Amino acid sequence: MGRRIAVQKKGLGKGLGALIPGVESSADSPGFKVEIDRIAPNPLQPRRSFDEAKIDELAASVRDQGIIQPLLVRRAGERYELIAGERRLRAARKAGLTDVPVVVREAGNGETLELALIENLQREDLNPIEEAAAYQRLQEEFDLTQEEIARRVGKSRPTVANSVRLLVLPREVQQLVASGKLPAGQARALLGLEGEAAIVAAARDVVGKALSTRQTERLVAQLRTGGRKRRKAMPLSDPDLRALVERLQRSLGTKVRLLHQSKSNRGKIVVEYYSAADLERIVHLLGGTSG
Repeated sequence: MGRRIAVQKKGLGKGLGALIPGVESSADSPGFKVEIDRIAPNPLQPRRSFDEAKIDELAASVRDQGIIQPLLVRRAGERYELIAGERRLRAARKAGLTDVPVVVREAGNGETLELALIENLQREDLNPIEEAAAYQRLQEEFDLTQEEIARRVGKSRPTVANSVRLLVLPREVQQLVASGKLPAGQARALLGLEGEAAIVAAARDVVGKALSTRQTERLVAQLRTGGRKRRKAMPLSDPDLRALVERLQRSLGTKVRLLHQSKSNRGKIVVEYYSAADLERIVHLLGGTSG
């Protein structure tokens, strides 16, 4: 995979030069120009949809100002392959440019996907499903753990884990999330239901009624219990209990809940996991054995 890339929050908004050592912005080093026809799209591009209206707006800016920030490319024989800057490349084509400024970087497939993901995350260009799929590709194709992915993109491990969970949803629900009709928070709440039909039906209800995350959680609880009274979760108004749960969550790196039966004063500790690898990690932390 090559060297790690640490993304600091203060670098956001400054372009790839603020994120990647050795890649300077156009203000410092314009690089050199390459004919557009010699640049192939990035096959590892994590983004799957592009807003054509925004591309048109960018094309108008390119006609007036040119390409302000060079595209990041890697060599592919006699041609080049795009690493980052697909929106700029598309806009340049629409603007009628024949060549564009580039910075050439030697990068393998893993680093190429990583850099493309970083650029899209920096600009908040990915919808939640595209972001989740990109994390999954980094995890499966390049054998990265969620902790390693989190470090590379400057996010927390639970954020990455929660993102990947969206890919468990039925295809129709994923499409609602990708289109922005169903927020990711409400979509994750639907994972508490069993069966594709139940999840799809609930998703349609959430979208139709514009339910909040809290309202969606209540809907899921009602559907799970068939309208019966739910078992109460242990109240966390007690600062000692709250501190205990928070300590468990920090130690295990995942969500922890307490389920309490008030009459018997008994209950359960529920520890969530999001993949087989995540389960193995938690078991190891609890002192168990794996494999």
